[in-house]
Amino acid sequence: MKEQLYTIPLNDAVNANDECPFCYIERSVEQDLLDFCLGSGSSYMEADIREMTDRAGFCRQHFQKMFDYGNTLGNAWILKTHYQKVIGEMKNEFAHFKPAKTTFKDRLRKASDSNAIGMWVRRKEASCYICDHFAETYARYMDTFFYLWKEDPEFCSKVKEGKGFCLHHFGDLCEAADSRLSNNDKEDFYGAMFPLMERNMQRLAEDVAWMVEKFDYRNKDADWKNSRDAIQRGMQKLKGGYPADGPYQMSK
Repeated sequence: MKEQLYTIPLNDAVNANDECPFCYIERSVEQDLLDFCLGSGSSYMEADIREMTDRAGFCRQHFQKMFDYGNTLGNAWILKTHYQKVIGEMKNEFAHFKPAKTTFKDRLRKASDSNAIGMWVRRKEASCYICDHFAETYARYMDTFFYLWKEDPEFCSKVKEGKGFCLHHFGDLCEAADSRLSNNDKEDFYGAMFPLMERNMQRLAEDVAWMVEKFDYRNKDADWKNSRDAIQRGMQKLKGGYPADGPYQMSK
């Protein structure tokens, strides 16, 4: 099947022979978004971009990654106008706030989902410019995956012969299959995916187990086999991401 522009990143991810092609895509897209927000193109200086970042804000994880990225001026500009937006919203919330009247039973429960300030803060915490953009992109990659799965035998073969997926993204893949595959296609899909995941989870378990054995003095001269990087790959397989990655930083 001839590659299209929108299929290239997913094919590249599968060809990379990573522990999970969607982890590979996630890292690539996130780095592109950090470059867009803070890189040499100076998107943070564009009023329309900063209007969007002011409105959405950033989650704790991505603030940390933005700090690590290293553009002090860019981060300062983003924070400057975002603070103005947050303070304006906060003043409005304060002006309209009325403490909820609670009963003794309410106080015993020590929980309430009706506090307006708390709900506003939770909404702010749930909003992130980078997370939101990645979620949109990720949904399109899911669509592309199932399009290629149904239409491109070569792609199917590479997936079936690959290293599977991390559990996090495999769960997403299974949930997406419900709405993107026919009942007959689901039989074929799960018939291929379950053995693939079992085989590769077992492979990782064996790599980690052999690393443990290597610490036995009796095996000090034995071959490491595939266990030298078993910890980071084992962690990735269970939860996703790249535990051994250092901070992604702005190009000098």
